[in-house]
Amino acid sequence: MTMDDYIRGIEDTFRMHGEGSTYGTDMIHGDTPSDIEFHIKAGGLKLGNSLYYGLKINASSFSNMERFGLPNIMGAILLFDAEKGIPLAIVDSIDPTIKRTGAGTAVAAKYLARDNSETLTICGCGNQGRIQLTFVKERLPVNHVFAFDQNERVSTEYAERMGQELSIRVEATRDLARAVGQSDIVVTCTPSKRPFLRKEFIRPGTFVAAIGADSPDKWELEPTLLQGTKVVVDILEQCAIAGELHHALEMGIIAKEDVHGEIGQIVAGKKPGRESDDEIIVYDSTGTALQDTAAAVICYEKALSSQKGRYISFFD
Repeated sequence: MTMDDYIRGIEDTFRMHGEGSTYGTDMIHGDTPSDIEFHIKAGGLKLGNSLYYGLKINASSFSNMERFGLPNIMGAILLFDAEKGIPLAIVDSIDPTIKRTGAGTAVAAKYLARDNSETLTICGCGNQGRIQLTFVKERLPVNHVFAFDQNERVSTEYAERMGQELSIRVEATRDLARAVGQSDIVVTCTPSKRPFLRKEFIRPGTFVAAIGADSPDKWELEPTLLQGTKVVVDILEQCAIAGELHHALEMGIIAKEDVHGEIGQIVAGKKPGRESDDEIIVYDSTGTALQDTAAAVICYEKALSSQKGRYISFFD
C-alpha cells in the first residue's frame, strides 16, 4: 500500500462518515496485569454495492521493544463481508495503524491548516512522529520542523534522520514554547498522561493535531487550549470518552455542543473547515475503526488483484 492509497482511502472514509454511509462504530479499552493496553475498535463501511465490517485488536506496550525486542504495538484487523457475514481477511495491523493515523492527520491538515503552512513542531519522535511528518508534508509545503521529545537523544536522532530523508530543515529542541510559537502546525503524538502543550504557547492561525490521546488516561493538551478555539474531532462520542475532549468535558471547560464538528462533516462539505487565517483549530483524533476498516479493504482488494497472501478455507 502506498502513501497515496492511505491518504485517498482515509479522505474517502471521512467523507462517507460525514454523509452517513458508515455504521456500527464502537471502541473498547482493556488493561492487563502486565501493563499491556488492548485497543479494540470496530466499524463498517458501504463501498459501492459492497458492505464491509472491520474489527481491530491492538496490544500496546511501550516497553516491548526495550524488554523483548518486539514492536510496541501489535495486532490484527479482521475484515468481514457485512452482507453475508463471511470473514474475508486477517490483516496485520502494525503498518495500517501507523499509516492510517498519519493519513488522518494529513487529511485534517488539508481542511484545517493554512495552505501556506511551512513550519511544524512534532511532539513525540517515535515511529508515529516520523509518519506524521512524512504524511503531512505530502499535503502541505512544510520545510522547517522542530522535533521535541522527552528523550533528547531520540529527538536529535529523529532530526538527523528526517532532515536527510525529506531534505528539509529539522532541528531538535528542548524549548517547546519557542518552537510552538514559531509554528503553523503542531502535532502531538506521545503516550503522555500529563498535559504538556499549553495554550499560551499557541499563536493565532495555528493548527494543532492532537493524536496521542486514544485512551481515557492519555493527555497531551492543556484543557483550556480547547476553550475559545475551533475544535474538530474524528468521532464525537469516542473523543468524549477517550480524547483530549474527554478531559475538557470532565473539567467543565467546554461542552459537547461547543465542538465545531467531526472531520467527516467537513470533508463532506456539511460544515466549514478553516474560515480565517487567524483562527486556532484543534483536531482531536482518537483514531477510528473506520480508518482501520478502510485500510484493510484496500489491502484486501490489492492482495486479491496481485494474488498475494495465504488463502484459508473456512467451509471445507
